[in-house]
Amino acid sequence: MLYKIHTHSDGPKIQVGNFINISARGKTDNDSVLFSTYDSHPIFTVVPKPQFKGDVFTALQYLSEGDSATIKVLADSAFKVQVRPKGFKGKYLTYDIKVCKVIAKGQLTDVEFQDKIEAYVDGEGDKLKAEEPGLISRYISDDHLKLTRTTDSLYYVINKPGTGVNIAPGDTVIMNYTGKLFNGKVFDSSIKEEIVRSKMPVDPTRQYTPARIVVGEKLIIPGWYEGLQLLNKGASATFIVPSKLAYGKSGISIIAPYTPIIFEITVIDVHRMIKMPVPATK
Repeated sequence: MLYKIHTHSDGPKIQVGNFINISARGKTDNDSVLFSTYDSHPIFTVVPKPQFKGDVFTALQYLSEGDSATIKVLADSAFKVQVRPKGFKGKYLTYDIKVCKVIAKGQLTDVEFQDKIEAYVDGEGDKLKAEEPGLISRYISDDHLKLTRTTDSLYYVINKPGTGVNIAPGDTVIMNYTGKLFNGKVFDSSIKEEIVRSKMPVDPTRQYTPARIVVGEKLIIPGWYEGLQLLNKGASATFIVPSKLAYGKSGISIIAPYTPIIFEITVIDVHRMIKMPVPATK
C-alpha cells in the first residue's frame, strides 16, 4: 500500500471502531474515476478491521480528522474481497480521501457512542437544510435563468409548449427525462445517449425507453406530481426541484440529503384516466 498525505493535522489517528465522515474518490491508474462522493453523499461509517494487508482501512489509521491523502492499494489484493469493475486494467486502485470528522469510540458505551453519532449526523443535515435556499438562488442567478416558482417552491420553465389540456392526476404520461445535479452531473436518464454522454455506466439489463408515469402514484417524487400538471402533450420543461419535493433528508444514490436537483422533461404522449360515470340515484 502506498500513500501520500497532502494535508496533515496533529489530532489522534483513526482507529478501528471509530466513526468517520470522509469524502472519497476512487480511480484507476489512468485516472478514470470509478466513484466519487465529493459532490454527493459523504461516507459515514464505523471503521472496520482491515480486510487484507495494506487495504484502504489500513491506510486510514495513518490519518486524523482534517487530513487529506492519496492512497494506492494493490488491485489484485482488493479484488479478492470486492468485485472487479468491468474492463478494469491497472496495478492499483487509487483513493483520494479527505477526513471530515472522527468520533472516537474510546470508553463510551455503545448507547453513548451511537447518541454522539446521531447528534453529529443530524447536525450535518441541519446545515445542509439551512444552506439549500441560498444554493438554489445562486444557481438561478449565476445561470441567469428565468423561472417561475410555484407556491410549493418548485421552479420551472416551459421550454416548448405542448398542445391540449394539461396533465391531471391519474393520467399516464409517456416521457423522456434526464436528472442532473447543480454541478451538471447526470444521475439518471431514460435516454441511453445521455447516459453515455455523461460517462455513466450503462445498465445492460435496462431498456432505455421513455418512462410511463402515472401521475399521483407514490412511485414518483412530489416535484414530478406537481410539475407534470403544468405540462401537456408535446411540452418540454426544466424543473428545479427542492429537496422537500425530491429525496429530502435521506437522499438517494449520489443525491446527498437536502440536495435540490434538476430535471429536463419532454412529454411524448398522455393517456387520460377514464372516469367512470357516477350511477344515478333514485
